[in-house]
Amino acid sequence: MDAAAKTAVRIAAAQLAGLSRTRTLVPAGPFTGLIAPDGPDYLNYTVAARPGEPVEDPDEVDRGLDALRSAFPEGTLRFELIEEAAPGAVRALTSLGFTVTLRIPVLTLHAGDLVVPEAAPGVTVEVVTTDEDLRTAHRIAAGAFGIGDDSTPTTPLRTDPRDGGTVLAREDGYPVAVASWTPVADGVTEVAGVATEEEYRKQGFGALVTAHATRAAVESAGVTLAWLTPGSADADRVYRTVGFQPTGLAVHLAEEPSR
Repeated sequence: MDAAAKTAVRIAAAQLAGLSRTRTLVPAGPFTGLIAPDGPDYLNYTVAARPGEPVEDPDEVDRGLDALRSAFPEGTLRFELIEEAAPGAVRALTSLGFTVTLRIPVLTLHAGDLVVPEAAPGVTVEVVTTDEDLRTAHRIAAGAFGIGDDSTPTTPLRTDPRDGGTVLAREDGYPVAVASWTPVADGVTEVAGVATEEEYRKQGFGALVTAHATRAAVESAGVTLAWLTPGSADADRVYRTVGFQPTGLAVHLAEEPSR
């Protein structure tokens, strides 16, 4: 196993361990379903249960899918896999009718490689420590990702940075951008939810909050490896400016509802 594959396995194992602290688990053979209690559907998905092990047994896959279908509402079963950490899984699932909905690079950053841009005059970036700021951060992210303008966060305010956290950027006191890190396991976290208010985009805020969220995770939660998946080519370029580099491939798959 080469270095990139070892990193992918470490990420997949840490993702499962970290999210297991806040999700209901659905054991399903080579897979594990992750369901957010009382959360929106987009927080519910399935990952590899044994990162690094090939998915080869068709009977085990069939039994696993039966378990997942009994736990997920019809039409909502989907997978978020790191291809190098689950050899054979994508092939097995597509052969059973699942559709690949997204292929995107996994970008990684070791703590010592982080580049933090200098903030422009009037710009501040702080870790969110109040419910009010958490609601503001959620509003910005929800608007950017088109998931409605509900100001109720999907997760409570986290007081232990090892359970994840959020940074919020302001320009002259006005909230403009946000980024978060997920629960930490084995020194690994995902940087996610990077979002900027529309009128402030393409001004460097994405890189700024990504770097600050990563630095906060490193300094306060002991993170040694951060990862993320860019939502576009522009986002990919932004993340690389603060030190993230491609390591593997994330593959998302979904099952269409029966007709």
